[in-house]
Amino acid sequence: MAGYQGGCLCGAVRYRAEAAPINERVCHCGLCQKAIGAAFNARVLFRIDDVTVDGPVATVNSSPDLKRGFCAACGTTMFSRRDSAGIIGITTGSLDDPSVFKPEMHIWTASKQPWVRLDDGLPQYEGAPPPA
Repeated sequence: MAGYQGGCLCGAVRYRAEAAPINERVCHCGLCQKAIGAAFNARVLFRIDDVTVDGPVATVNSSPDLKRGFCAACGTTMFSRRDSAGIIGITTGSLDDPSVFKPEMHIWTASKQPWVRLDDGLPQYEGAPPPA
């Protein structure tokens, strides 16, 4: 596998993951919308140990158990991290090649923006997806 790599707008932060992702999803929850500054968060989920991040990353807790990571210099949001579960979700907009993203489902669609049309045939869940 070629891996996933990317970074922030200014280039101060870079990341890479050589392992296969756990899953690839589009989240429409309100917290993701606010944190990303867009209608949804398309993200690739990995185990934390499978991702290497280099550079000046700042974090903020958007909920008690979820940290959002962004470049301390330019503000690009690059990940959300749940330490208790050992997972990190990389934002697809920060990937060097976002076309590697192959979404598997839409989650938290009850919060999606009314002008977003989901006609890609992927499974949709109004809340959290069922356990794997």
